[in-house]
Amino acid sequence: MKSALRYACVAKCSTTKARVSKIQLPHFTAETPMFMPVGTQGTMKGLTTKQLEDLECQVILGNTYHLGNRPGQELLDEVGGLHKFMKWNRGLLTDSGGFQMVSLLHLAEITEEGVQFQNPYDKSLMLLTPEESMSLQNSIGADIMMQLDDVVSSLVTGARLEEAMHRSIRWLDRCIKAHKNPETQNLFAIIQGGLEPELRKHCIKEMVARDLPGYAIGGLSGGEEKDQFWRIVSLCTDYLPDNKPRYCMGVGYAEDLVVCSALGVDMYDCVFPTRTARFGNALLDSGSMNLKNARYAEDFQPIDPECPCMTCKNYTRSYLHSIVTKETVGCHLLSIHNIAYQMQLMKRVRQSIVDDRFPDFLKEFMYTRYNKAGKYPEWIVNALKSVNVELTELVDSN
Repeated sequence: MKSALRYACVAKCSTTKARVSKIQLPHFTAETPMFMPVGTQGTMKGLTTKQLEDLECQVILGNTYHLGNRPGQELLDEVGGLHKFMKWNRGLLTDSGGFQMVSLLHLAEITEEGVQFQNPYDKSLMLLTPEESMSLQNSIGADIMMQLDDVVSSLVTGARLEEAMHRSIRWLDRCIKAHKNPETQNLFAIIQGGLEPELRKHCIKEMVARDLPGYAIGGLSGGEEKDQFWRIVSLCTDYLPDNKPRYCMGVGYAEDLVVCSALGVDMYDCVFPTRTARFGNALLDSGSMNLKNARYAEDFQPIDPECPCMTCKNYTRSYLHSIVTKETVGCHLLSIHNIAYQMQLMKRVRQSIVDDRFPDFLKEFMYTRYNKAGKYPEWIVNALKSVNVELTELVDSN
């Protein structure tokens, strides 16, 4: 299939499966591993596109289901796509709408033809087919478009899981046929198969045979045990092509980003940084800081003295504590910090891979993350051991 994407590996870790790459997209050349913030309806809650650029965001997400339903979507064709509509000049990825089969299951009916939803705006019925998903995404103009896949919870087993995997392959073929702009937009396949290794392998074999610009690992981050999660991620990166981007969907916790990078993943997305900001939480290497807590009422430090974001440069924990539950600007300031944190974390990951010191970075990060106690979650120990990093070797605190 034609591709509007150029992939180049810049550096590989000599110990793990981690790598740094450049992905040349129609609107922007992104460096991976990268985290992509989610702007579901063409906007990042509480932030402007200029602020996102200042925070060094490379690619952001929009959601086809919501953009296809919202009033005014017909304007996208008139103004030349979502990039121009929202004044965003960098990378844009659109989900297909498939995830709503899980998140809006009570409103959805799934058949071979597609998935029928109840429109959240006017309560009318909407049939989202692979062809309609491609038409909407072509209209939106995203650099990367996701196929419509048959999404089931990661906890589903048996016949329904196998049906979803095979249907995702069939729907991929329909998406390929319906895709009108392969010279300017990239279609990614989504690997399904739940927690069953053989189903995942079969899905990868079939989808890789279609020779698409990139591949996503779907159907995870849905409540499965972490020890199952990392094993499926690692299996997929083992079988996916080395010369194409690998995208693990719905991943946003810092420890997950770091571990999955060690397992060979290039791209991630999640609503977590902005959603947790709305609950008063600021992200740090050591975990989440809940600024609603009274202990911060007289704490005049920034959230993180090392953070370069506007929030940390100008506001104290005390000030943020005083407004976080009362003023919308509190959510705005925490969202700035949290997205800055994710961007800086991935930048540090990339630099440590380029310097070929990523295993040391992993040990230092986990040491800080888990309170310098050397007691790590078993799944993290197992995952990193699988790529030759032993977390039992504690970092020297000096």
